Amino acid sequence: MKKIITYGFMLLAGLALAVAAYMYQQYQQFLKQPVFENTPVTIEIDKGTTFSSFIQLVKGKGGRGSELNWKLMARFHELGNSIKTGEFEITESMNPLQLVQYIADNNVKTYTVTLVEGHSWKEIKQQLLNSDLKHVLVDVTDEQLAAMLDIQSGHLEGQFLPETYQYVKGDKDIDILTRAHQALKTTLQQAWDNRNQDIGLKSPYEMLILASIIEKETAESSERNIISGVFHRRLKKGMKLQTDPTVIYGVGDAYAGDITYAHLRTDTPYNTYTRKGLPPTPIAMPSAASVEAAGHPNEGKELYFVANNKGGHTFSETYEAHQKAVEAYLKGS
Repeated sequence: MKKIITYGFMLLAGLALAVAAYMYQQYQQFLKQPVFENTPVTIEIDKGTTFSSFIQLVKGKGGRGSELNWKLMARFHELGNSIKTGEFEITESMNPLQLVQYIADNNVKTYTVTLVEGHSWKEIKQQLLNSDLKHVLVDVTDEQLAAMLDIQSGHLEGQFLPETYQYVKGDKDIDILTRAHQALKTTLQQAWDNRNQDIGLKSPYEMLILASIIEKETAESSERNIISGVFHRRLKKGMKLQTDPTVIYGVGDAYAGDITYAHLRTDTPYNTYTRKGLPPTPIAMPSAASVEAAGHPNEGKELYFVANNKGGHTFSETYEAHQKAVEAYLKGS
C-alpha cells in the first residue's frame, strides 16, 4: 500500500512538474511574441482603467496572450501602475513587455493642426471648429476670447503665430490658441527688441500691423525686406500705403475675388488708398519672417511695386518707372 501511495505522489508530482514546465514554456513564448499580428492598432485608455481592464482592452483589439499570462507578467514585473491614460497608436510589432513599457513612457498619439500664414482670424477660427479638437470657441465671443487671452488690443486678428501645433485627443481649440498667442507674443517682442532703431514704428503692435500687410503682399521670402522698405519709406514721407490687401480686408464679404475701382474708393478704416498711415489692426496672421522683416526694412529707394507675372514683383523708385511696370504687368510681359 505504501508503495502505491508513494507511486501516486510521484505521479502527481511529475504531472505537476510537467504542467508547470508547460505553463512556463507558454509564458516564455507569450513574452517573446508580438501582441498584435497586424499594426497599426489604436488603444484608448480611460482614466481609472485597471490592469485587468487593460488586458480585456488589448484582447478586444485582437491582442495575443491569455489573461493568466498577462497577469503573471504584471505580477513578476510589478506592472500594476504602468497603465497611463490616453490614446496610444501601436505602429510596430511589440511584445507584451515592450507594449506596456511604451504606454508607461506616455507615448500618447499626437495630432497636428497648422495655422496658415496669411490667414485671417475668421479662417483660423473656422479651421479649428472643423477640427477634432474639443470645441470651446462655439460658446465664446471674440471679445470674451480676447479677454481670456489678455489681448490688450481686444482684436484677435494677427494675434496667433502661424505654425504647426501638436495636440493629443481631448485637447481644446482654446489650448491651441493659447499656445499660438504666446508664441506670437514671444516672436513679436524679440523682433521689436532686435529691430533697426531708426525705423518710425512706435510700438510692437504697429510692427505687427505692418508685418500682416507684408505677409499678404508676398509669398517670396527674398521680397519681404524690400516690401518692408517700400512701406517704411512711404510712411516717413507721409505717402498713402496704397496696398490692396488692406482694402480687401476693409470691404469684407463685399470682396468676391477681384478688387474693383469701387472697392478702392470705398472708405473704411482699412482703406490705405483713402487714408494715410497704418490701418488700425493687423489684417492677417503674419509669419515670424514677416514680423522680422517689418523691423528690418531694406535701405533702398524703392517707393512702388507691382506684380511681374512671374510670381514676384517689380520694384520702382519713381512713379514713371512704376507706370511702365504696371503696363508690362497688364500686357502679361
